[in-house]
Amino acid sequence: MNKRIAEIPHLSAAELRQRLATGALRAVQVAEAFIAQIRAVNGGVHAFAWFDEDHVMDQARRRDAERGTGKPVGPLFGLPVAIKDIIDTKGVPTEHGTAIDKGRVPSSDAVIIDRLKQAGAVIFGKTVTTELAFLTPSKTLNPHNPEHTAGGSSSGSAAAVAARMTPLSIGSQTGGSVIRPASYCGVVGFKPSFGAIPRTGMLAQAPTLDTAGVFANSVEDAALLCDVLFGFDPLDPATSHNPPPRLFETASSAPPLKPVFALYKPPGWDQAAPEMRAAIEEAVDILGDQCFEIDLPSAFADADEQRKIIHFAEMAKFYYRFEKRAPELLGSLLQETINRGKATPARDYIAALDWRAMLNAGLDEVFERCDAIITPAALGPAPRDLSTTGDPIFNAVWTLCGTPVVTLPLFADDHGMPMGLQLIGRRDNDARLLRTARWLVSELAATATSEVEGYKHG
Repeated sequence: MNKRIAEIPHLSAAELRQRLATGALRAVQVAEAFIAQIRAVNGGVHAFAWFDEDHVMDQARRRDAERGTGKPVGPLFGLPVAIKDIIDTKGVPTEHGTAIDKGRVPSSDAVIIDRLKQAGAVIFGKTVTTELAFLTPSKTLNPHNPEHTAGGSSSGSAAAVAARMTPLSIGSQTGGSVIRPASYCGVVGFKPSFGAIPRTGMLAQAPTLDTAGVFANSVEDAALLCDVLFGFDPLDPATSHNPPPRLFETASSAPPLKPVFALYKPPGWDQAAPEMRAAIEEAVDILGDQCFEIDLPSAFADADEQRKIIHFAEMAKFYYRFEKRAPELLGSLLQETINRGKATPARDYIAALDWRAMLNAGLDEVFERCDAIITPAALGPAPRDLSTTGDPIFNAVWTLCGTPVVTLPLFADDHGMPMGLQLIGRRDNDARLLRTARWLVSELAATATSEVEGYKHG
């Protein structure tokens, strides 16, 4: 492989898109480069549940043939996108991480797969998920150190991007399964506002909470992918008729004023690793007057219990079909959780549904004074324990609120393991959050560079 092709996996999706659009690269060259990367590293990461080189190359050749007709290319022309194995792909296995669905091949695409294809993307295999996208650990290992977990149910999607096996991937979050794996694997993870991305054709676990999300190596790349995915779907009642925001354009632009941030030390802050707390506080110190600390209403301390009521009750309903078909194939943790959901009183479930609006009312007051809330994305680096996917303690409340959230891979511990900063935005203000996130990444990077230069010349 020549040097020009070898550099492809290390380019941003935005740069790849530009080169593909101008003809400087062909789709087959991009596909070949990422296939070579998968051959080289996936054996130590196990990010893919299904990957077929011939299937990928066939798509890439078709993309190049389409380009040869002179027709305009789509916004994701030739870009590989890996798909979490709970999202239906026509003619390609979608097994939901469970032996119950082994060999399942959908006859139609999920809505977002159809949108990817229309945008010219290359569907780049199916990534590993945990059993039915819950908490039982999968076979995926952390690309930075295989002795550490890669995180929750979207771990395959996060690890594939972190190991440069794909520039973009799609996952989902019902508790913390986009934000936490992104933090552990050192990539950008973006969970949009609830209802921003249609879920038709995606495994339903708890529809009040289920949210599709994306992984990338930069904020701009995440925005590029979501520009294609956002939008109304008549089959998903969570989606809106409102026109989708111009995410990439906004995220790539400078904010009109320097953003203001609110530091929130959530319940569990004292449990966070010292290096995580120190890193967050150092970032806050750099921001100076642009950041102030907040306390949220006491209801936020109890919010995760309310989320669990919704989550487990809905799981009991929507996973009944798996329990009915082959209960002996369900893991013990999943079965215990389903049983908890069955035991939930209807009054508790109905009352819990009211919490989203109540919590967002409290957040609205905060967002009148700031552009985004800063919290840790996880307790610390990925646990050195493959029997766990980590704790979603800092993520689940934002899933209940339905707010947009992004993980920024800004920190590392003394052993080089990634740690993420989590930014929360006002619901349905996804573009503004991404613009703020990009500004923060640039600002902290500039500060770090100036400190290094000062040391060199001091």
